[in-house]
Formats: sequence, C-alpha cells, structure tokens
Amino acid sequence: MLRPIAARWFEVLTDREHLGSVLSCLAATHAVELEARSAVAGVAALPDYRAVLSEFSELRERYAPFWPAPAVDPEAPPPESLAGARDALGALRTWAAAADPLIARHEALGRQHAALLEWSEVLTAAGTAWPDLSALTRAGPALAVRLYALGGGAAAELPAAVLQQTIDLPTARYLLCVGATDDIGEADRLMAAADGRNVALPENLPPEPGAALAAIAARRAPLVAERAEIESGLADLAAQHRLAGLLGSFRFLEWLVHNVPQLPATEHFAYVTGWTRDLSGERLENALAARELPHLLHFPEPPRTLKAPIVLANPRLLQPFEGFVRLLGTPGAGEADPTPVVAVIAPLLFGYMFGDVGQGLVLIALGLYLRRRVPAFGLLVSGGVTATLFGFAFGSVFAREDLLPALWHRPLDQPLAMLATSVGFGVVVLLGGFALDALQAAWVGRGREWWLSRGGLVALYVGLVATPFAPAALAVAALGVLWYTVGAALIARSPLAAGRAFGELLESVLQLLVNTISFARVGAFALAHAGLAAAVVGLAAAAGRGVGYYSALALGNLLILVLEGLVVGIQTARLVLFEFFIRFLKAEGRPFQPLPEPAQVTFKESP
Repeated sequence: MLRPIAARWFEVLTDREHLGSVLSCLAATHAVELEARSAVAGVAALPDYRAVLSEFSELRERYAPFWPAPAVDPEAPPPESLAGARDALGALRTWAAAADPLIARHEALGRQHAALLEWSEVLTAAGTAWPDLSALTRAGPALAVRLYALGGGAAAELPAAVLQQTIDLPTARYLLCVGATDDIGEADRLMAAADGRNVALPENLPPEPGAALAAIAARRAPLVAERAEIESGLADLAAQHRLAGLLGSFRFLEWLVHNVPQLPATEHFAYVTGWTRDLSGERLENALAARELPHLLHFPEPPRTLKAPIVLANPRLLQPFEGFVRLLGTPGAGEADPTPVVAVIAPLLFGYMFGDVGQGLVLIALGLYLRRRVPAFGLLVSGGVTATLFGFAFGSVFAREDLLPALWHRPLDQPLAMLATSVGFGVVVLLGGFALDALQAAWVGRGREWWLSRGGLVALYVGLVATPFAPAALAVAALGVLWYTVGAALIARSPLAAGRAFGELLESVLQLLVNTISFARVGAFALAHAGLAAAVVGLAAAAGRGVGYYSALALGNLLILVLEGLVVGIQTARLVLFEFFIRFLKAEGRPFQPLPEPAQVTFKESP
C-alpha cells in the first residue's frame, strides 16, 4: 500500500471503421490515459476537425437556445473524413433554414411579452402617480412618449423641454419622458449613449393603471400560448431532422479533438496507445469484448522516452486522505505514498486539538452527510471519531466537563502534560518520516548510502530528544555525529567531505529540533479549545437557567465547531505538509488522468 503504482502501457489495434467505438468503450472504463507513440509508423488516424468545429460554434452561438440535449451514440463511428463532418454540418444548416421562420416569430413574441411584462412591473410600482395612459398612446405627431430603462451609469441630461418622471423598482430604474418629437429624438440619442433602453409603449391602453394592468395581462396570455405552439413545432422539426443525434456527433467530434491525440494509423487499421491503471488488463479486455468490437489488445514494454503516470491505489476508506498528498503533488515511482500513514496521523492530530464527545459526534454526522456530495468531507468522519475518543479522555461533552469523568485528565488541569504529549507525538511523526525515507532509498537501490548518512542523523536526533530523560543517551548523539561524518567521507571517498558533512549535520539537526518544538502547538490548540469551551459554559451560566442557558450553550458550541474546526483543520494540514512530508516526499510523479467519456463532456470553444 505504501508504494504507488506506475500505470501500464497498452496498445489496441483496431480497424478505422470502429475507432470511435473503441475510444468510447475505453473511456467508459475510466482506466485509460491516451498518449500517442511516435515510434508506430503511419498517418494520423483523425482528420483535422477544428475548422468544422469552428463553423459549428457559429451555429451554436445563434441556435443553442433552441437545440435539444445532444444524444451521444458511442456505437456510431465518427466521420472518417472532413467531407463526412461537413455533411453533418450541412444537415445542421438544413435544420436551421427550416427553423429560422419559427425562431424569428418566437423571438418577436418574446420581445413583445418582455415589453408587456416590463410595463406591468412599472405600472405596479408607479401606482396612481401615473398620467392618462390612453392619452399617452395617442400622443403625436407633435408629441412623443418614451419609457427608458436606465443603465448602470448616471442618467443622461435631457433637453429642458422634456417632461420626466422617475419610477424606481427594486432591481431597475425607469424614466418616463413626454416632449416634442424633435426633443424626444435628441433624448433617444442621449439615452442610447448612456446605455438607456427604450421600452416600447403598448397601444390602446385604458386610462386607469388598474385597467391597464388587466389589459396587459390579457395581451400576454395569447403570446405565451403562441410561443408554446412554436416550441412544440421546433421539437417536431428537431425530431424530423434527428437534431439530437447531429448535436451528439459534434459533441463526439469535439471530444476527439480535445482529448484524443493524433493516434497513428494505416489505410485500414488504427493504433490506440496509452497508459492504463488496469494492471491485469482484464477490465479493458472484458469491456471491448462485451461490445464485440474488433481489437487486438496487448501490453508491451512502454517507450523509454515516455514517463508513466502514477496511480495511487488506496482502499476507498483511505482515498479522502489522498488530498493531503495531492496538495504537494504526486509521488514518483520510487517514492512512498504516505496516504495510509496520513490516515492515522491527521485524525489523531485533529482529535487531540478538538477533543469533545458532543462536537465530535456532530462532525461525524456532517461528514457522513456531506461526503456523498464532496468525498473530501469524509475527512470529517475520521476527525470526528478521534475528537469523540479524546473527548472521553478529557471528559468534555459539548464544552461541559460535569457530565463525564475524564478517563485521562482535564486539559486545563495538566497543561504541561498536554504540551509534552504533543511534542512526543511530533517525535514519532518525524521518525516515521525518516522510516519512509529509508524505505524509498531501499526501493531505488540507495539503501547503503542512506544508512551511511541519514542513519547518523537519526541517531543524533534520537539521542538529543532522549537526553533530558536519560542522560546516557548523549553518547548516542555523539555516536550519531561520528556516524554521519564518517559515512559522508566513505560515500564521497574523501576525508575532506567529513568537514562539509559536519556543517550540514548541524543545520539538519537544528531544523529537526525546530520541527519537533513546533508540534507543541498541537497541545497549545488543545488548551485553547478547552479554554474556549470553559468560556462558553461560563457565558451560558451567566445567561441564566432554562432557554437562556441552553441557547447560549448551543451558540457557543456552534462557534467552536466553525471557528476552532477551521483553525484546527488548517493546523493539521500544515503539520502534515511541512513537518512530515518534508522528510521524504519530493512529489516527482505525474498524475494519472483518465480519458473522460464523450457524454460527460460539455461543448467548449473550438480551438
């Protein structure tokens, strides 16, 4: 479990007719990452569809609101040539020509309906402070009437002869203007420059605002009904032209362009090459066989010029902890995957700083609920479990310490013990980092070199941290200095290397001691959590009994969960990343990126 897995190189030979189906089938396994192998001779298997997709994007910009959802058929092969792709584009243009009259009418009705709706909102906001609407609609030719929807900027300064009335809505502001035709023409120009929009005035409205609102509602109803009829006609037209399938073919073409490299091919056959995390090959073979696709699957040695991606093969329970590793990168093939170790360290650190039975149970419930949507929230479950266990150890339930006996001790009663325990845990964590570093060195054939150098550093560190408890351990520290310097001279085959190694040793051990002391913050945050809990209980007691007490206690616990939970989570991540990982993890690997399925890809801008 500690060693990550390098993905396996695979090659599939198929005929060009079934290339699209083979690619879709492989994508559905979520177990392949494509990469072209230049050593395979041949021509490019895929035509350059980018020009076709560029033309398609122009149609999409105009007609997308009237299109059905694309239907991607994995069984349908992609066009074998640009001519085939252009035939599909021509079929799409044929639909567009037939749909244009319906769409134009639908949009015109939409503009009328939007204007009526806008007038309805304005009349409702204006109330009785509104002139005779029938007179407004009959104005002309000497007089003109405008209703402007004002833009985000300041309103334009209109001619003085124009009568104006402002109407404010919660989301917009309008200006009603009446004036001579020439003055209103000038107002149109000024308002357009100020991003003002002219709202068309409905004809033949009754004089009273209430009656006008009723008339507008009556006019809107047939517009809505006619638009619904047009939408039904567009749906029938889409079915007649098999529009969903056409759109699905373009989605598949886009998927090919954005996700599939220029795989090599001959006149009749194509090679699909890349990496897979299906190390046995059974998953790929079974998927291709189930679809009865012609293929020849084999797993040769990977090309030496290509770098295999790395797969983190952890059980599902541990996968949320991979997030800590991915914050730094991906381990290389010769590095350890510390996920199983982090699954122990991180919850213990969190629980120690957040020890409370009630709050821990709340975190467990939140984690179980939220991890279905965001798997990373599964970390709350493990953190809540350890917080609950440490809550029993500290005798704390929802910040109260009078409900349970402390199985260990109350944090505020033993502050030095809390700090010392956290430092001791830090020593164990740092030594664990050295152990993983030694394991990595053995994997890549550098075990002897590690023991001659880093082994001496470990001995020095152990001797120094043990000396306060056993003074004789100082001899182990001295042995570590000798071990490290002599080992460096043996590795370099030069006595002069011992002096340089001694300077490096001093720097390294000082850094280790600082890292060790930094774990005291774990105990400090545990004490801060206990202090905040005591303050919450005190405030609740001051609020009196009954509803006041429990309301203050509930709000205080909520504050602890949000504030302390965030701070403790950040500190846990910091200690794991900068105190533990720094000992061994360089993250030199390349992450495995599975080929997405065509149906899961949304349209993008064409390249």
